[in-house]
Amino acid sequence: MGLELVVDTRKKGTWLALLDDGKLIELHQEDGGDNEFSVGDVYLGKVRKVVPSLNASFVNVGYEKDAFLHYLDLGPQYNTLNKFSRETLRGKQNVADLQYVKLEKDIPKDGKINDTISASAPILVQVAKEPISSKGPRLTAEITLAGRYLVLVPFSNKVSISQKIKDSAERDRLKDVMKQVKPKNFGVIIRTVAVGKKLEELDQDLKSLVDKWSTIHENLKGAKPPTRVLGEIDKTSGILRDMLNADFTNIHVNDEELYDTLRTYVSDIAPGREKIVKKYGGKLDIFEKFGVNRQIKALFGRKVPLPSGGYLIIEHTEAMHVVDVNSGNRKGADGQENNALSTNLEAAVEMARVLQLRDMGGIICIDFIDMHERANNKQLFQVMKDAMKTDRAKHNILPPSKFGVVEITRQRVRPQMDIITAETCSACNGTGEVSASILLAEEIENNLSFLMKRNEKSVALLAHPYLAAYFTKGLISPQVKWFFKYKKWIAVRGLSSQHLLQYSFVDNDNKEITL
Repeated sequence: MGLELVVDTRKKGTWLALLDDGKLIELHQEDGGDNEFSVGDVYLGKVRKVVPSLNASFVNVGYEKDAFLHYLDLGPQYNTLNKFSRETLRGKQNVADLQYVKLEKDIPKDGKINDTISASAPILVQVAKEPISSKGPRLTAEITLAGRYLVLVPFSNKVSISQKIKDSAERDRLKDVMKQVKPKNFGVIIRTVAVGKKLEELDQDLKSLVDKWSTIHENLKGAKPPTRVLGEIDKTSGILRDMLNADFTNIHVNDEELYDTLRTYVSDIAPGREKIVKKYGGKLDIFEKFGVNRQIKALFGRKVPLPSGGYLIIEHTEAMHVVDVNSGNRKGADGQENNALSTNLEAAVEMARVLQLRDMGGIICIDFIDMHERANNKQLFQVMKDAMKTDRAKHNILPPSKFGVVEITRQRVRPQMDIITAETCSACNGTGEVSASILLAEEIENNLSFLMKRNEKSVALLAHPYLAAYFTKGLISPQVKWFFKYKKWIAVRGLSSQHLLQYSFVDNDNKEITL
């Protein structure tokens, strides 16, 4: 089955679900408007305040709160970048090519922010972390431009290779290839997906990144801070750029315009593979069809069930995430120790998935069930490490403590994906008091009768699976009675994303019919 991307385009934005053999491993939301302050966006900001005690500065990039820039995030070639951007603003630097740019001396690693940056000065920066909670964006002045196979680093001549590429012959080949095509004063980081790629493919990717640098230079001319000079690509394209490989089998999308865009993009980055992009035209909601809604409700709550009957309890505090592992009603015939081991191993795999899915960052403490044998704790630690190997966020895992607690730190780059899975009681609307009302079935019957009198050509009822079952089960079900009464078949489709007593009517194009 492999990796599948399910793209659900809605009125208020786009939702992206990444499935691995049908299991939900990543979920992203893209707002309908222009996404500003995303990781990778490049801004011309203005230094608002220099704080020597923090060895950092606060920069105005147009966000409601000032962004944070630490001295260590300036990059060794900050002086060259600063000189280049200032001369571009003044109209003295007319070309983006760095061939004739003289590289300044690297700034000292243990230097002071107030010796390098002054208040009210314009500064070219890139978003390293999106705004989270009450904090503004985290910035870096070491601009990097990510492509499919390469990462371009202006004002550097170094060629670096991903540590995940282990083959020494391939490493040497890639380094030699890049030295042939790399422009002067541009450094390059070779990504893992570049393994086995030909010179033409790498050169094409490099040229597109150099074009991005030219766009920054062009937008910088005459710009006034704060302003965005380069926007990162959208999340859909970003996921494809970073993850598209032979394991990617299908991309399902329910919007015609986005379907054409994705086919073109896939054709550009992986010629010949655009056939994996498929237009979904089914009547059922796309997330319902691929089981995404059901998994969201199971994995985003406070209580996350495990396949064997155990469960995780996840609490989010101000400083960290705390997770408790429970065996539930699970009973093992092999004794308490083996039962604890089985539950813990299952919880470790599921926890690695939940961390990536919710994009949980910071400190995570997992209280596993106590095990007395050292070998079992060692096995648990190894399984946890193996399960998190696919996680692209930087993380560090400590072995279980003597209390059975595993501590994890995970890079927080974007705000945590937080979805409310609890449903408001449809009978009382959360008040705790039930008001007198007509029966829901009778309400639906009356509304359906009204639509039939309006001579609607096609009508389908969307409802919670429990409610849908009420209208469809049985030899002479309400749905069959409707057919005899209205001489028209009324489709009834269950949607797990609906509240228990929520319903709506849609037409043949899946558009809601207003009553």
